[in-house]
Amino acid sequence: MSYAATMPIDESRIFLPVRIAVLTVSDTRSAADDRSGDTLVERLEGAGHVLAARAIVRDEVPTLVAQLNAWIDDAGIDCVISTGGTGVTGRDVTPEALAQVQEKDIPGFGELFRWLSYQSIGTSTVQSRACAGVSRGTYLFALPGSTGAVKDGWDGILRDQLDSRHRPCNFVELMPRLREV
Repeated sequence: MSYAATMPIDESRIFLPVRIAVLTVSDTRSAADDRSGDTLVERLEGAGHVLAARAIVRDEVPTLVAQLNAWIDDAGIDCVISTGGTGVTGRDVTPEALAQVQEKDIPGFGELFRWLSYQSIGTSTVQSRACAGVSRGTYLFALPGSTGAVKDGWDGILRDQLDSRHRPCNFVELMPRLREV
């Protein structure tokens, strides 16, 4: 999919790589078949960012909360992007885990994700609970587990918002201020 509304990159600004942890939430995936995680890693590294950590965790709130808290407290991680667990079935608990650790919600992320996803999968996008927030200075983004959803989320939102050169504004320029009180 092409995202024609993408705003310009200001080449006069310096690119600042973001240290990103990738979390796959699944009861069935392994490192050998984690296509959505692989897709996300390829895209973030291709954009010049740093893969700071990667894990696959089962769809269980306490396990997810523990992993999220460990990465939020890791000074070497600026951002966590998860794939999977954002649907509406009983085992889909990623938004509930994020809610337990986040300090601020970023509602526009889920809204924009569903709008972009609608372009690809139509009304089926209503089944997605993609969401985002901030906790203790770390960005948290939860994408659905399909490779198409990862592409929509990265290509349509995160590629630009995690690029310090993106204008008129981006998440990276806010990072030094995320811990303000």
